[in-house]
Amino acid sequence: MKGMSLGLKEALRLTLEGIQPLPSENVALADSIDRVAASDLYALVDSPSTDVSRKDGYAVLAREIADATVENPVRLRVLGSMAAGGKKDIRVIPGTAVRVLTGARIPTGADAVVSEEFTKQGGDDLLVEAPAEPKNILPHGSDVASRQHILRKGQRISPSIAGLLAVAGHAVVPVFMTPVVGIIGTGDELVEPGKPLAEGKLYASNIITLAGWCSRYKMKHRMMIVRDDRDAILNALKTLSGETDAVITSGGAWTGDYDMVAPVLERLGWKEVFHRIRMGPGKAAGFGLLDQKPLFILPGGPPSNLMGFLQIALPGLLALSGHENPGLPEITAMLASEISDGDPEWTDFFFGTLERGDGLPSFHPMKKRSRLTSIAEATAVASVPEGQDYLPEGSIISVQLLE
Repeated sequence: MKGMSLGLKEALRLTLEGIQPLPSENVALADSIDRVAASDLYALVDSPSTDVSRKDGYAVLAREIADATVENPVRLRVLGSMAAGGKKDIRVIPGTAVRVLTGARIPTGADAVVSEEFTKQGGDDLLVEAPAEPKNILPHGSDVASRQHILRKGQRISPSIAGLLAVAGHAVVPVFMTPVVGIIGTGDELVEPGKPLAEGKLYASNIITLAGWCSRYKMKHRMMIVRDDRDAILNALKTLSGETDAVITSGGAWTGDYDMVAPVLERLGWKEVFHRIRMGPGKAAGFGLLDQKPLFILPGGPPSNLMGFLQIALPGLLALSGHENPGLPEITAMLASEISDGDPEWTDFFFGTLERGDGLPSFHPMKKRSRLTSIAEATAVASVPEGQDYLPEGSIISVQLLE
């Protein structure tokens, strides 16, 4: 695809086809949140391991209290009590009941639990004023049954799923490794944040933004700033590609006198997949393989840099982490004001904010003013897709969430 201009869908397809997930590793359940399962997992035990009570109340024989009312209560003798986790068992026989607390096993012989609010106790006697509820018993294996399929390969692990894995008998789970990402900021004008800022220089904000996105998805990163010098860029690429699982270059992405990234990659023998996309901002984004590792080229202008990352590099890095549907989460929204790009052969993106109320949230496109301020205030991204050049106010659209 070298030298060709691709549509966004084709560029994304080629990116994802060119990336295989990293190997798996075993991690503790508490460390697995937002990681991706590397294999199908099945329950190792039944949970609960026996029938247990859902309520504080009394285990009884349901037939004995079927006609119980406040006016005509049924009198039973209380044999004792059982709590959650206890080992003792008390057999319920006709005319008796056993006090049970929430989570306690159901005593032998009992087939129902009556909630304590429908009872009155005096000494060893119990007056039951209502029938027992069958739903007050949580049956053995009803949360999860042994050998039940509970997690599929490629599924993201949420806190609730981690809890389910715990009751199913798992202490560690296999997940795809998350990549270490090398981020190279190029430009004679760039200064590392925190260092003195000379006239004509600027702080390297792009690499901080990209590193922040990597951290959000639990990816580690290595950052470097290099001057506009082919040998310096070459050495940085060699170093980071050897220390990381994927590399992102920021700046120097086009064909100007100081755009040196692509020529240096040619010297290193990278396998270019594409290096121009019909999307704005971000047309200079590129993707290829260097030493069999994914490498993403991003332009230096902040809106183009971030959009290229969100639409191409982030999905690629998430695919490397094993995600089935890599990319930003999307929701349906209503367009609050018209947007247009004037070129139906391109996909044009707009940063914006979401306003939530009754019905669908409203997407408000932001004016393309201060580049960094617009990015910082944006909470979502919308686009005029390829094949269209205008979306009227009130259009129902899909938007990508940035928060």
